[in-house]
Amino acid sequence: MHRPSLPILLLTAVGAIALGSGWVAFAANGKPTKPVAPAAVAAPAPANGDGAIRAAIVKLVPGTKVESVRATPIAGVMEVTTSDDLIYMTADGKYLLTGNLIDVASKRDLTEASRAAARRILLRDVRADQMVVFAAARPKYTVTVFTDVDCGYCRKLHSQIADYNRLGITVDYLFYPRDGLGSEAYDKAVAVWCASNRQQALTDAKKGLPMKKVNCTNPVTMDYKLGQKFGVQGTPAIYAADGTQIGGYLSPADMKAKLDQLAAKPAS
Repeated sequence: MHRPSLPILLLTAVGAIALGSGWVAFAANGKPTKPVAPAAVAAPAPANGDGAIRAAIVKLVPGTKVESVRATPIAGVMEVTTSDDLIYMTADGKYLLTGNLIDVASKRDLTEASRAAARRILLRDVRADQMVVFAAARPKYTVTVFTDVDCGYCRKLHSQIADYNRLGITVDYLFYPRDGLGSEAYDKAVAVWCASNRQQALTDAKKGLPMKKVNCTNPVTMDYKLGQKFGVQGTPAIYAADGTQIGGYLSPADMKAKLDQLAAKPAS
């Protein structure tokens, strides 16, 4: 089973209870607090940079890697990207907030935008020989799909693969066995990868045909760990080329409409 997300680990670490929907705040000393309005905790960045934030996070969840700390539109509240997820913390390291930051005026989810940017960087490093590709003859869009051989909606999506391709959508598959490394679904993914014709083997596996357990050099573990970095919670998990998550399962027409809509948005 995969490691819980950082917000869950942090909430577990301090024994906090989420109060309704939205942001939850708690003191970095481990004592739960009442929800704090951003204006109440806003403070200038400390003179020692982001050291207080890094120290507080590592104290709460030892071993957490802090990858970046950036300012947000809220004075004194910083966006913190870790190896597990994205969270927010006051610049003095005293308060931590989980949840999505929304720009009310533009109705833009700033948290998802930051996550998409991080995924876009990760996607650039995925090699073509790490994927099982079903290419459109006249490609207009490419999506990356984390798939589990056995999941019902993954099978439904794949049964329509010709329709996605016909609409100009190339599907790049990466494996995400939901039961984890070494599971039966993992073994099936490896068997697909080791087949002489991976496209046909994946199609057969998704039809429920028996797969003989074999082994060879394969990227399944790498795919799975990448999925964890993406924050995959279920399969299929579908991402556009810019890192935006556009689904779960989407019918061919709905996926095309979603991609058209995304392409029409002005670059941010």
